[in-house]
Amino acid sequence: MYNTIEQVAPIDDFMRLREVSGLTPRPRAAAEKGLPHSLYGVHIIVDDKAIAMGRVVGDGGLNFDVVDVAVDPDHQGKGLGRQVMQYIMAYLDREAPSGAYITLMADVPELYLKFGFKFGSPETEGMYIVKS
Repeated sequence: MYNTIEQVAPIDDFMRLREVSGLTPRPRAAAEKGLPHSLYGVHIIVDDKAIAMGRVVGDGGLNFDVVDVAVDPDHQGKGLGRQVMQYIMAYLDREAPSGAYITLMADVPELYLKFGFKFGSPETEGMYIVKS
């Protein structure tokens, strides 16, 4: 049975889920520093193991960024990504003020389109840099 917990996934689960789901690996030291500063987190567990997760980061007023949405491949196709996003969107509905800018980098755009996200181009382009 799946159990949803409205907290950021524990560090070991966070690191494992990013890896097994195909997300870019992140340095553990950076995750240990960053995760406690999340605005919101949700993860789904089964048999005491996190098998899906997502977070919201930002300043809590003007900008919110949906990050780290991941589902263990052994549990994909069961609607867990959608469930994580439903929790995230409920949080944003409660906490993000009118006019707040909510962004994400979409590895699976079809999921996020279902929640009202739109592509920024051609008006804007998403950009990033990874510090070496």
